[in-house]
Amino acid sequence: MLLCIAIIAAVCLVITICNCLFWPQVKPTAERVFQSVTVLIPARDEEQNLPLCLDTVLAQGAVVAEILVYDDHSTDNTSQLLKTYAAQYPLIRQVPANALLPGWCGKNFACFQLAREAKGKWLLFLDADARLTSNAINRMLAEVQVRQVSFLSCWPKFQMESSTERMLMPLLNFVVYSIFPTPLLLLNRPEFAFNPRLGLAHGACMFFERSSYEDFGGHEKVKDQIFEDTRISQLWRASGRKSICLDGQEIVSLRMYSSFAEIWAGFQKNFFPAFQREYNFWIFLLLHTLIFTLPFILEVFISSSFIYLAIGCVLLSRLFLAIRFKHPLLSVFLHPVSELLLVVLGLTSWWRCKLGKGVAWKGREYLKPR
Repeated sequence: MLLCIAIIAAVCLVITICNCLFWPQVKPTAERVFQSVTVLIPARDEEQNLPLCLDTVLAQGAVVAEILVYDDHSTDNTSQLLKTYAAQYPLIRQVPANALLPGWCGKNFACFQLAREAKGKWLLFLDADARLTSNAINRMLAEVQVRQVSFLSCWPKFQMESSTERMLMPLLNFVVYSIFPTPLLLLNRPEFAFNPRLGLAHGACMFFERSSYEDFGGHEKVKDQIFEDTRISQLWRASGRKSICLDGQEIVSLRMYSSFAEIWAGFQKNFFPAFQREYNFWIFLLLHTLIFTLPFILEVFISSSFIYLAIGCVLLSRLFLAIRFKHPLLSVFLHPVSELLLVVLGLTSWWRCKLGKGVAWKGREYLKPR
């Protein structure tokens, strides 16, 4: 048993190192690609985030043909703020909000409505809390042309200000890059290029060729999916289209959550719904319990070289990710605490979706058990 734990931890370390070394970043480019891009921003109660997001989009230059914002029935000052920006900048237009249709998740419905109004050759779906760096959109255009893909997602840099964020937010990268073989995305072979299991995306920054997006069916394909970003990437590949997710830390950043309560609600909302099949959820939770958590508990009671090997592999994985993603070292040392919280989060997410009241986000409730 202990030997198996150590071996699996070592395999996860190898996967993590490969991801850290070989997963490519969005490359710099001085080239200006003359293709029009429509930037689409769904916004619900985003008065704190929307201004800086719009400012960074406006700074992208002539490549941006229009900026469409969907004010999703906000209860704060989002609507008035948007009107002020639209009056000052002709590029910005507010898309009228419609009543949320049954069977739709709010963000997916907003994105679908936005896309119907777009005129650009390319569509950039951007979360309101995302921030673009200079020339970011041109760099995305250069990447899709070089890599010949019709869907590009850029994994953002996570801004972390509080101690809670510094401890828990790096878990998101650890969860993905300790098991997901991102270098396989680069192999231009059919068994990898169109493999749905290798579909990966981050919803804060998704870049589509408009005609391919429309032919695919857009966000309507994932209308009831809370974990819509990776799911749309999986379906995109299954339909015979190419997609890729690149390290976009240099071109896009965001502060996903600003408090423990927001982190808890956000992770709980996505945890169980991220899995299409329930048995995959339990396999994932078992992996994190036995491989990434249990060795730190057993070490208190048992002296074993296999336990120490497992602990060393897990901490090295966290260290490599901390270096690659510029995580605070605090997240490495507090790994056992954050992992325990992750396991509890997974169980509560499962409970709420299967037996409880469902999950809630921004005043809406989803996946209520029947």
